[in-house]
Amino acid sequence: MIDPHKARREHLRWLIILTLNNARPIGAFEGPILSVAQSEYPDATAHELRRELDYLGDRKLVGVTRKPDGRWFGELTRYGVDVAEYTVDCEPGIARPEKYW
Repeated sequence: MIDPHKARREHLRWLIILTLNNARPIGAFEGPILSVAQSEYPDATAHELRRELDYLGDRKLVGVTRKPDGRWFGELTRYGVDVAEYTVDCEPGIARPEKYW
C-alpha cells in the first residue's frame, strides 16, 4: 500500500535537489524553492519546505544557511550534485526516478 505522505515528502526532497541543481553555483533562498514545490503541490508550506531542507542538510546533500532575517538559503553540496546528476546511488528517502538513458 502506498503511503501518500511519504511519497509527497520524498518527491518534495527530489524537487528541492533539482531546483538547487538548476540554481548552481549560486544556490537559492527558500522563496523560489517553495514556488517550485507549489507548482507540484499547491498546498506546500514554508514549514514543510524547511523540514525537508533540514532533512537534506542532515544527509549532507544540501548546505543550509539560516540568515539573520529569518530566511533560509540552500545550495547543493558536492554529494548533492552527484545525486542530481545520477553519478552516485541514491539512498532511500528521496524519490529520484530511475535512470532510463
